[in-house]
Parts: sequence; structure tokens; C-alpha cells
Amino acid sequence: MVDRRSYALDSVRRACEVLQAFRFEGEALRLRDLVARTGINKTTVFRLVRSLDEGGLLEALPLGQYRSRVKPIQLRQIHLGYAAQGSDLLFSREITMSLARAADKEKIALLSLSNEFSPKAAVRNADKLIKAKVDLAIEHQTFEEVAPIIAEKFREARIPLIAIGFPHPGGIYYGVNNYEAGLLAGRALARWAKQRWDGAVSEIIVLGRPMGGSVPHLRVVGMERGISEVMGDYATRMVHLNGDGHFDGAMRVIRRHLRFGERGNVLVAAINDPSALGALRAFEEAGMIQSCAVVGHGGSTDARAELRRSGTRLVGSVAFFPENYGPDLISIATGILGHKPTPNTVFIAHRLLTPANVNHYYPNDSVFSEGDADLRHVD
Repeated sequence: MVDRRSYALDSVRRACEVLQAFRFEGEALRLRDLVARTGINKTTVFRLVRSLDEGGLLEALPLGQYRSRVKPIQLRQIHLGYAAQGSDLLFSREITMSLARAADKEKIALLSLSNEFSPKAAVRNADKLIKAKVDLAIEHQTFEEVAPIIAEKFREARIPLIAIGFPHPGGIYYGVNNYEAGLLAGRALARWAKQRWDGAVSEIIVLGRPMGGSVPHLRVVGMERGISEVMGDYATRMVHLNGDGHFDGAMRVIRRHLRFGERGNVLVAAINDPSALGALRAFEEAGMIQSCAVVGHGGSTDARAELRRSGTRLVGSVAFFPENYGPDLISIATGILGHKPTPNTVFIAHRLLTPANVNHYYPNDSVFSEGDADLRHVD
């Protein structure tokens, strides 16, 4: 029997894939969008769009965009399910808004639920998404004990899974490279101490969050490694405290710690921004703000406001840019559903925000107000 595929021309098939990448009439796409949607390399896509443009099937637009002159084939709408970490958490809300915008742009149906920072709610929401028969699930929860349970539920339902921030067995991981983020923060903190204090540090406080499990702990390992790379072995001067990843928890534990003994200069390496800001508040209350330097993670609104304060002792915050997650997640999801090769791990790009560069990365931040504060938890 003759294989009909043997008659197909690869160039024509790939040209069809480029045309099929346009999902609705009038949609304008850049070259990189077409590369992401088709999985074809950039050089080949460029040659294809030029050929299709000359052939009258594509229209070249300003700013390097293209629009199809062929009416898109009406395919079944994609339905994605998204379980957010928590509706009252700013980091989570920014991801939700970014994902909703990206889904709307691509005409994808998105069912959003909130895990309310609860492992039980996360398991219930997995059942709800399965019952809704979503095509793919995006899960954002950080409780290690339920990750295998949730992953198994989706596996049995044959629903592909993308896990944000915490790996789930068999799912695609999207999020922070915790070790690298910690390394960046630790190095920055230690370099600040060498430049400002000539390395004269009496104590290094590591503010962790044990309840996060082994994966977020890699951020702590990275911070310790980054500090030791720059300053040498400070293990004997390193104190580990648990602030639970919250502003209030960090403030209480630092306040309690500062009551005992005389101290010189103190470095604080915090697992997230709420912990970093809580530590700063405790040092301020103790009248020791000039004797501390703090680093955090998340690049939250609150941390950015603090970085803009004159004389702040927040050295920096490793930003994760959750407001930009949406397009990446939609691209990964459509790629999986389109049977495109997808890596098991996709790390986000993170950068160290400092007083010197915060306005470069976030030039349009509104004036900080207490009503916008979210100091409870950041990824």
C-alpha cells in the first residue's frame, strides 16, 4: 500500500503550518510569534513568510508583523483550566491577570479557580477542572505533600499539566530557578557588604520558610552559596530563622532575635519580599536600621516602593515579573496541545532590582499606597 505522505512536500506542509498559526481573522503576528506557534526554526519561518507574502497569502505590516490573507480554519476552541495560588495574593493576582489577557488575545477559553493558599482547596480544584473536561490544566500551588496527588489526578484524566512555581510529577515546570535566584541575591548582598562595610559583618540571618518544602529551600541554599562565594566561609556567623514567608512572621522573629546580645553589622537574606520588609521594619523599631542590609525575592510592588526610598537598606529584590507570565504559559499550553516538542522545565528570566535600576525595569509604577500592599506572601 502506498503511503500518501510520501507525496507531500515539506516546504508546502510548513507553509500551511505558518498559515494555520493565524487563529482568527485580522490577527497580526510577529516572526517570533510564528516561530513559537509552529515550532519551526526562525530562518525557515522567515523564508516562508517572505514567500507567502510574495505569493499574496500573507500581508507584511509595519513593525515586523504579518497578517494572513487566508481566512483561518475554524477549529474547536481551546479550553484551559487555571488554579491560582490565591485570590488575595498580589503575586498570584498578577499571574492571573496576565494569563487572562493572553488567553483573551488568543481567543482561548480560560476557567480560573483559586486554591486560596490551601492544599485541600488545590485538590478540590483539580477535581473541578477534570470534571469541566479542560484540555490542559495550569496549577499554581506550593504544598509539596499534595503535588503528587494533583499530578496523578490529571494524569489519570489524560489532561496535560503545567505547574507554576513548584514541580508536579509528570507536569511541565514553569517558574523560578530557585537556586540561581538565591545565588544572585546572596552575591548582591555580600558585595554590598564588602563595598559599604569593607566586609565587616558580625552576623548573617537567613530568613527561610520551611513549610515551602525542598524546592523553595533551594533558594536558601543559593543565597548561602552566593554569600560564601563573595565573602568566604561565614557559616559560623550564619543564623537560620523561620519567618513563614510573611511580613508579620518575619518582623516578630527578627524583633525577638534582636533583643539578645550586642551586634555589629547584620546581613539578612530573605526568601521573599514580605520577609525582607518585615525584617527591615524590626530593625527600624530597634533603632538599628543603619546596621543592617537586606535582600529579598519577588520584585513585588511593596519591595519596589521600598527600593525607591532614600537611604533604604533593602539592597535588592530578585524580580520574577509575574505580570509577564501569561503569554509564555499560553504559548507552552498551545504547543503541548499541538504536539510540539516541549522541555520539561521552563525557567522564567529573573533580574536583581536595586535602587539604581528599579525605575528602568518598572518605569510606570503608580505611587505606592497602603491599599495596594500585599505583605502576606509572595512566591
